[in-house]
Amino acid sequence: MRSSLFGGVLLAAALLAPGLAAADPSIIYLVRHGEKASAEKDPDLTMRGKARAGNIAAILRSTGITHVYSSTTQRTRQTAQPLASALGLEVQVYDPAQGARLAGQVKAAGGTALVVGHSNTVPDLVRLFGGKPGTDIGDDEFDRLYQLIVDKDGAVTTVLLHSVAN
Repeated sequence: MRSSLFGGVLLAAALLAPGLAAADPSIIYLVRHGEKASAEKDPDLTMRGKARAGNIAAILRSTGITHVYSSTTQRTRQTAQPLASALGLEVQVYDPAQGARLAGQVKAAGGTALVVGHSNTVPDLVRLFGGKPGTDIGDDEFDRLYQLIVDKDGAVTTVLLHSVAN
């Protein structure tokens, strides 16, 4: 019980005091891209996917994010861009095949970050950051929003939130 209460306090601190959240502990948010338009090689987001990206931006706008990362595809960049634009940040593109390299880059940057990936990369990224991803992400599942709270001693608390698409 004490552990879940402590996790709740950290979550409240992260959401209500973005200045504190950006210092210590560091926070990493991970999401899968929004709904994609088709099965073609590099599709855009659907209207629903764009709505989800806007809602993710609204949810995370006041959390103290200082870095936004996206894989190389259109759909991940389109999911990351609304938040990056709202915060005046550039989307930093990473190679989804280089998850360990990205994890090192994000950890070295410190602070609070958003990472946008894919159903087959987000769970591995959560693990690389020391979190617990739970079950695999289904092909039709777009609502998971992971919050990883990395404490000073390196302990990671995983909070699973959900985004909506209106």
